[in-house]
Amino acid sequence: MSVRVAVIYYSATGNVHQLAQAVADGAAGRNAEVRLRRVTELAPDAAIDANPAWRAHVDATKNQVPEATLEDLEWATAYAFGTPTRFGNVSSQLKQFIDLTGGLWQAGVFHSKPATSFTSAMNRHGGQESTLLSLNNVFYHWGCIIVPPGYTDPLLYAAGGNPYGTSWPSGGGEGPDAATLEAARYQGRHLADIAERLRG
Repeated sequence: MSVRVAVIYYSATGNVHQLAQAVADGAAGRNAEVRLRRVTELAPDAAIDANPAWRAHVDATKNQVPEATLEDLEWATAYAFGTPTRFGNVSSQLKQFIDLTGGLWQAGVFHSKPATSFTSAMNRHGGQESTLLSLNNVFYHWGCIIVPPGYTDPLLYAAGGNPYGTSWPSGGGEGPDAATLEAARYQGRHLADIAERLRG
């Protein structure tokens, strides 16, 4: 049985979506089964419509990427979670999904499964690291094994060298550059490799 990786994310304007796709591609490149899943959008249409990039992304992915379910978490043997920063913290959309997992947590579904995280923010110092650390707090409670990229490959330096997880400072609109997407693919490969080792 191959490693099964659930890449679960929230993305408003598409940056985290691009990172999630790269993480998924990296894991798939290690022959892992991968489910790429977005969490439910909670924002009202008025807020989404006020930002054309947000509306465009919602419309582009609503029929392209399935919504995450708790079954995806039960299915997976490894997790990658992505979120934009919200004041240095996890987005409410992803947090809402995580808050539904109490029953799985009580049942021990998450025990000893590897997990990793990634993020994006507008500014280079806009809370990327604190967001990843906040997301990792969930993994501690779940009993997961946190798998950061660290400084385990030279290619990570070209993407800014964030040892906590791949992060992208959008600067106000542009999507992740080639170096950052390669770092995200590496993070997916690294997660799949660790999951394979843990499987024995």
